[in-house]
Amino acid sequence: MRQFHHSPVLAGNGPVEQCLGRTWAGGTRAGATRSTRVTAISRHAGTFPSKTSSELRGWGLEMADRRPHVVIVVVNLPAERDRRVIRECQALEAAGYRASVICPRGPQRPRLVPGTTDARIYSFPQPLAGRGVLSFAAEFAWALTAVTVRLLGLMLRTRVDAVQACNPPDIFWVVGLLMRAVGRPFVFDHHDLSPELYECKAGTPRPTVLRTLRLLERLSWRVATAVVATNESFRELAMERGGCPPEKVVVVRNGPALAEVGPPTPVGRGTGAATAGRATGGGRERQRIVYVGVINPQDDVETAVLAAERLIGLRGADDWELVVAGDGESLPELRRLVAERGIEDVVRFTGWLEADEVDALLRSASIAIQPDRPSRMAEFYTMAKTVEYVARGVPVVAADLGETRRTADRAASYVPNGSPDEFAKAIDQLLSDGHARAEMSRTGRQRFVTELAWDHQVKSYIRLWNQLLRPSPNGYNRVSLGSGADAARPPS
Repeated sequence: MRQFHHSPVLAGNGPVEQCLGRTWAGGTRAGATRSTRVTAISRHAGTFPSKTSSELRGWGLEMADRRPHVVIVVVNLPAERDRRVIRECQALEAAGYRASVICPRGPQRPRLVPGTTDARIYSFPQPLAGRGVLSFAAEFAWALTAVTVRLLGLMLRTRVDAVQACNPPDIFWVVGLLMRAVGRPFVFDHHDLSPELYECKAGTPRPTVLRTLRLLERLSWRVATAVVATNESFRELAMERGGCPPEKVVVVRNGPALAEVGPPTPVGRGTGAATAGRATGGGRERQRIVYVGVINPQDDVETAVLAAERLIGLRGADDWELVVAGDGESLPELRRLVAERGIEDVVRFTGWLEADEVDALLRSASIAIQPDRPSRMAEFYTMAKTVEYVARGVPVVAADLGETRRTADRAASYVPNGSPDEFAKAIDQLLSDGHARAEMSRTGRQRFVTELAWDHQVKSYIRLWNQLLRPSPNGYNRVSLGSGADAARPPS
């Protein structure tokens, strides 16, 4: 299935979001008694020798596991490549819940979500991606069918207490109706604005398609027991466009945990052969400008390349380089553009990088660039790459967008229109002002540590589940997103 996300962004699917490892160590490991009981069953079942017995053992353990069970649905990526889903599963497990994921099948086909003890992956084969409205409709229909079959299979073999569906696409309100019919919560984890994404990609959108996407989005909001928004702009849209009451929507931002990032590296100092840059004529390593993320048309990475060309005219080509890390459908076109403009000496493409390579590259950077041009869609989005830049204390140059300002604040230098000339001038000024870069680095890192880190966001996420899955006289609570002592405890 094709990747529907605007960028690695939101739901975390680009190279930046591949940082693996345990991401949430907070909270209490509730349900210790239940966990001990399951461990005892496991030891007894371990004496069964045959494959059939092993299968029965797995069935028995699932039936005996009394932890509240949350099933997460995501269809635009395999679970092992969606950092937000990985973090959510780790958080649920650490807080005393059982998590499972229904997702498309990836090449590695892992049984468990990375970094978890027993969060199972129930995958389904991906169809071949085509182009056009009919192709999308066929993929949506296949995804809904595959997810429903997997979910019903789970419900027949074990207890399913709640479902969390991540968009795109906005079709899982149908699953929400099923969950509501059996009196269980359905949470809509809102990753992308499908109508705006379609407008951006289509150029001249078809009115019928646009109306359909808006209807599906509205149904997702309305059917949900609660909505998880990735930023304040998404929350405001859920209330204004979707008619959700404020208490129904909780903000859980994307971003790495403190343990994933570690202490920052002084700005502009290189690290490791994997990211070694070109040297200047005097043997010094060049200052490095970086872009890390998905390279698709809507990501405007062409602007970064053209800004590099303009920067040569402002300060020459001896003391800096632009490193573009990532992959996507626009990468071949960008390589051709660099060759045509004759700027191979200052623009370098790394391709897809693994988590440790991404981290090393960002720690070697003097400046990071977020080249998204102002648009209705970009105004609403928090780019995950921005949080990753800020987390490592890398000064950011970005177009002046609402959510970018909310995220980076004074850790970024903003250009009004996002043109290559504006980016080149802003980068030139920062490359020449080490004091300003150091102050932006300090400000950004402090903002990450005190507010943006997943360690802070996860509290709202777990509080939501603690309150939704607390039994009430009429079944599970429909919505109760307040705070307090009760919200800190998982249901018993």
